[in-house]
Amino acid sequence: MTTLIDGKALAKKIKEELRQEVDTLKEKGINPKLAVILVGDDPASQVYVRNKSKACEMVGVEFDEFLFPSSITQEELLGTIKKLNEDDSVNGILLQSPIPDHLDIREAFETIDPRKDVDGFNAINVGKLSIGDDCFIACTPYGIVKMFEEYNIELEGKRAVIIGRSNIVGKPMLQCMLKKNATVTVCHSKTKNIEDIIKEADIVICAMGKAKFVKDYMVKDGAVVIDVGMNRDENGKLCGDVDFENVSKKASFITPVPGGVGPMTIAMLMNNVVKATKMQNNM
Repeated sequence: MTTLIDGKALAKKIKEELRQEVDTLKEKGINPKLAVILVGDDPASQVYVRNKSKACEMVGVEFDEFLFPSSITQEELLGTIKKLNEDDSVNGILLQSPIPDHLDIREAFETIDPRKDVDGFNAINVGKLSIGDDCFIACTPYGIVKMFEEYNIELEGKRAVIIGRSNIVGKPMLQCMLKKNATVTVCHSKTKNIEDIIKEADIVICAMGKAKFVKDYMVKDGAVVIDVGMNRDENGKLCGDVDFENVSKKASFITPVPGGVGPMTIAMLMNNVVKATKMQNNM
């Protein structure tokens, strides 16, 4: 019997709990605030920012948006980040990616104050995650960890395969799984015999951006399958990196697309904003 991991319901539960924390903070005169920087007019990015704004409204976090044309210079972008770093009313800073090619996103992430880096992309937070220190964890991997905890999915000693090695999902996910004592293999575009590796996995986490790549014959019976993908199939329908219809017949747990990992990413962003607020107020 396959269990569907309901990310939408879990995200709602987490945001309701965060709302209570925010209400308590506000009673003490502390108002959590997230500043989001959006460069250019990428339609997907605009949707993501709108969703973050709605989540802030639900949780009670103030939301400040900084919109810039694609022609912005690196100096102007960094100048905005530095001003937000110095603004004590701002607790979290998020630079929505992607940004135009002429801008250096790595430098921009490094400019964000690590104490306000609620996306977990600053090298200081990345380094702290790798050595097991308390830090801001990238929101998608953090959301997946929370799913495992909510559904009592045991990770210790399990063989986990992560497909994709991005700085946003794959690499921080590796560190999160190691911290939970899983044995982890990371696969990518240069991996040989990838299907054979996937077949050995107790847990499969796919974040490669290729529609329905993971087929049922690649997954062993009873595996836990986490689909981070967000694609369109041949009919233009939203789908993940996993052939959900067929793989769901073999998996013990599986996330749907949509309604799985996506809502959890935003919930954990809210979590990080509240955490940043409390840290900055020595709480």
